[in-house]
Amino acid sequence: MINEIKQDAQQRMEKSVEALKNTLSKVRTGRAHPSLLSGLSVEYYGAPTPLNQVANVVAEDARTLAITVFDRELAPKVEKAIMQSDLGLNPMSAGTVIRVPLPPLTEERRKDLVKIVRGEAEGARVAIRNIRRDANSDFKSLLKDKEISEDEDRKAQDEIQKLTDVAVKNVDDVLASKEKELMEV
Repeated sequence: MINEIKQDAQQRMEKSVEALKNTLSKVRTGRAHPSLLSGLSVEYYGAPTPLNQVANVVAEDARTLAITVFDRELAPKVEKAIMQSDLGLNPMSAGTVIRVPLPPLTEERRKDLVKIVRGEAEGARVAIRNIRRDANSDFKSLLKDKEISEDEDRKAQDEIQKLTDVAVKNVDDVLASKEKELMEV
């Protein structure tokens, strides 16, 4: 029973770190990459649809993304979705192809992005601590039901704390590498 709780907690903590990596990959670092727009969705026949299902997104060069829309009538909706996103991008349309030039990052914008990245990392740390809290409460309920002893409870909580420390260190490492990447000129 204790091992199942620990395994579940470890898997959930690893998923939190992976989710952070996924989120941070969408924060732009000055180079055009199709994943920058992967979080956008477009209104398509009344339903929000991911951009990659209604258009093809490619990096034309280091500073430009090219979006080829499959349905010509969707082009204005795709443009609108890009402008309304918090990415700070300004698309230019040419028929079914929409070009999105990425402006060079200013020092101020870099600092804003670092703040955003730090906020995401803190969210991941909170999620990891919540997983620890859930596991510890599971141990407490097992102790209350007299399914485990107090020593087993204490040992299990120590092991969960070690897992938490490892996961938080992983979050810090991911954050440090992303900050370094953002602050490079």
